[in-house]
Amino acid sequence: MEKGSSNTFPSAPYQANQRNACPSGQQMPYPVNPGVNAMTYPPPPPYSLAGEQLSTVPPVVVTQPLTDLPGMALCIHCQQQVRTTTEHQAGTLTWVVCGFICLFVGCLGCCLIPFCVDSCKDVEHRCPTCKQLLHIHKRL
Repeated sequence: MEKGSSNTFPSAPYQANQRNACPSGQQMPYPVNPGVNAMTYPPPPPYSLAGEQLSTVPPVVVTQPLTDLPGMALCIHCQQQVRTTTEHQAGTLTWVVCGFICLFVGCLGCCLIPFCVDSCKDVEHRCPTCKQLLHIHKRL
């Protein structure tokens, strides 16, 4: 800081800018920007729903996709929110893996392994209340 310079702020707002002061000596509520015209905009037109009807949207239930584990689902038969029961059934992937093992390994007993492995089978999801089929998670 230099000698003779003071780091003081004006005690009243806009005291340093005397050209914006009002002739009566009162302070202005905000600074005036020279060259900017004060414009007034008309109010927006009123919004009405004349002739239009509001439509109601039914609520959407978002559920997670059913995979190889039991999951929550809305049964379309008994209209209840249930945790599904699962059952593994031989599907396309089971037969494809069986065919590849039979072709490339050649051992007839080994080709039956996919029928014992649940991760090769399709999964059927059923409602535990009404026992109806809700979804089949296909591996292939």
